[in-house]
Amino acid sequence: MKFPKIMLHPGHLRFGIASVAALGLLVAIPGSAQAAAAPVPLGTADSFVVLAGAGITNTGPTTLNGDLGTFPTTTITGPGSLTVSGTNHHGDTVTQGAKTDLVTAYNTAAGEGPTSPISGDLTGQTLKQGVYNSSSSVGLTGALTLDGAGNPDSVFVFQAGSTLTTGSGSRVNLINGANPCNVIWQVGTSTTLGTGSRFVGTVLSTTSITATTGATVSGRLLARNGAVTLDTNTITKPVCAATPTATPTPTATPSAQVTQVPKGAVSTGDGSTSGGGNTPALLAGVLVFAGLGSAAVFATRRRRLNS
Repeated sequence: MKFPKIMLHPGHLRFGIASVAALGLLVAIPGSAQAAAAPVPLGTADSFVVLAGAGITNTGPTTLNGDLGTFPTTTITGPGSLTVSGTNHHGDTVTQGAKTDLVTAYNTAAGEGPTSPISGDLTGQTLKQGVYNSSSSVGLTGALTLDGAGNPDSVFVFQAGSTLTTGSGSRVNLINGANPCNVIWQVGTSTTLGTGSRFVGTVLSTTSITATTGATVSGRLLARNGAVTLDTNTITKPVCAATPTATPTPTATPSAQVTQVPKGAVSTGDGSTSGGGNTPALLAGVLVFAGLGSAAVFATRRRRLNS
């Protein structure tokens, strides 16, 4: 009984392989993945917890765990009740350089994307890493939860077209490895943090920033052009893990290798020798045997095709 021959045209074979590869690629790409936000470098502004453009005003005992400065307006009102663990740079060259880097960071954050839309009050939401955009204001009257999903490098960027306002007692919670170092709030106009609120992240505000009585911040308050107003606050620069430096793998020194094929007979250990002088003949025999085998296979296939 003869079975019909199935002949695959080379073009059909190539098409099938390409189709399988394309299907595998589609299966490998998750359709609902949230686009990851990129880190926003702060440059020399990183060490500042308060940075202003039009002066700093403080009322009540305020603790700043980091640097502060203001430029071009260098006035700081109420410094006697400030406890600063960093350096008060006033309007020196360090502050001026930080203000330049603040502008760069602001523009970087504003240009992040693709974005997910947000609007109104963020209370009650749990958000994973990404870029969140509102063309107008952003508010928070209750609790917002940022979920790192087990990745400490998760980045959260919030873009507010106008104001950022948090209510009294509001809070930002971090879970599953979310890091305050990677939370950025880019604000088109002014920022106000409500009384007793617990806020997380670095605020990059175009105009003024006001932290009302008792508000605490794990992050930074950085105002490009406006003033920063404080009232019995605690602002702490988050501790960010340093990027580990890769340890170079030591290169093994190669040991001496045999670079020349031994000639002559090989001792077998019992006083006799083996293989002496027969290598050319043996090699020739192997080559002839291989040639005959290939010819036999070719002839067999030829007969099958002709039958």
